[in-house]
Amino acid sequence: MEPRVSHFDQAPDGMSIMLEMEKYIKTTAIEQSLQELIKIRASQINGCAYCLNMHTADARKIGEAEQRISCISAWDDCDFYTESERAALELTEHVTLVSAKRVPDDLYKKVRLHFNEKQYVDLILIINQINNWNRISIAMGIRSSEK
Repeated sequence: MEPRVSHFDQAPDGMSIMLEMEKYIKTTAIEQSLQELIKIRASQINGCAYCLNMHTADARKIGEAEQRISCISAWDDCDFYTESERAALELTEHVTLVSAKRVPDDLYKKVRLHFNEKQYVDLILIINQINNWNRISIAMGIRSSEK
């Protein structure tokens, strides 16, 4: 399937804002490995093959263990994710599925045990950014073609 619309051509100002957010995210104190785990988990929930392919490859490039990449959908049943990663992954699921799960106070408190206020905001921005990319990729008909 060919992409439906060249979104970078049709909305360059909007896509430029998306790319500026990517630049900001790279400056945060959130570890790159955790950022990639968040992107993988949100992309799994959203069913975005393009982003899953990209971010699993990116995670491997930075040395993320194959076991941690392949088991991310069952993170809550694994003991090889840190408590801070587990809190961030739970937050990822709740924000990605916000209409059904919301972000309850107990989850906020759990996340705040590991992340300060700015880091909490940065986590929300990272989660929202990958959710935006997932929705753009799916709506534009972008498929993963890398073998």
